Order: sequence, then structure tokens, then C-alpha cells
Amino acid sequence: MAKPRIATTSLAGCFGCHMSILDLDERILELAEIVDFDRSPIDDLKHISQRCDVGLIEGGCCNEENVHVLREFRRNCDVLVSLGDCATMGGIPALRNTVSLDACLREAYIDGPTVHNPLRRIPDDAEIPLLLEKVYSAHEVVRIDYHLPGCPPPPEAIWRAIHAILTKAPLTLGHGLLKYD
Repeated sequence: MAKPRIATTSLAGCFGCHMSILDLDERILELAEIVDFDRSPIDDLKHISQRCDVGLIEGGCCNEENVHVLREFRRNCDVLVSLGDCATMGGIPALRNTVSLDACLREAYIDGPTVHNPLRRIPDDAEIPLLLEKVYSAHEVVRIDYHLPGCPPPPEAIWRAIHAILTKAPLTLGHGLLKYD
């Protein structure tokens, strides 16, 4: 019988949730015994290669590429889990939602106190993904089945969530594993 497949991605975030996955320590080897990783930094695949049972989403959506990847995950994963504050609520990247995109870009590239940009040019190369007017949490773009808050969620919470999803067991996370800080 084929092992369940898990895919992971990092959108607009800091990669801290993937570090929590790696912080499973020796249990990452146990996980590798019971699942196959698809698109993930663990195996360095850049695109989902086949239908996946679980997709783990880190980060929100701040550009068109993030939206494209998230929609690809929704089409190709039976269950989607948003990991961490950026995926569940927008996190630190969503702080830019308090100002216009134009004001944010001007501060970053032209008017900021430490900016040296004599041409006063905001990057606009066609290879750079187009920024969205605001940062969206994952569930604002696609249907998300489970949310694991935290910055990042503790490895134990990720382990229990994956195990519960794969075994179709109820998931209960006590106060110590649900962090909103």
C-alpha cells in the first residue's frame, strides 16, 4: 500500500514553521517512515508531482506567485493545514496592510532613512512577482481545513496534527501547544 503524501510550502513568511517541522528531531525520521514527501524543502521538489493527502502551508499571500502556489496546493491536496501566524492571520507581513502599497514601496526604496537610491527607482522587473495591495491569510484565498497558530507552532503540535490527520483520530491540543504569541 502506498504511503500518504505530504507537501509543504513557505509563502510570505520567515520559514520558521518549516524549522519547527525540522525540530521534530529524530521523529522526522519516523515521519519519513510513514509518509512520502512531495513538494518540500526536505526533498527539494519545486512542484507537486502527484496528488497529496496533506499540504502544510506556511505564510500568507503577499504577491501573485504566493496565490498561484496556494491554489496549486488546494487543487492537489486533500487536506490543507495553515501553519503559524502568517498563514492563519497574516502575521508580521500583514503589518504592511496598515499603509498603501505605494507608501510601503516608497518607504522601502526611496524615502526610508537608510535608503541609498540616487535614481529613486522602485524595482519593477517583470521577473519579480507582482505585489498584492494587501497581505492575505491563507484562508482568505482558499479553503483551509485546519489551522495551527503560533509563531511558529511548536513541533509537538505539528507532530500531533499530522498524526491525527493521517489516522483520522481526533486532535486535541492543550493550552501549552496552542500559542498565540
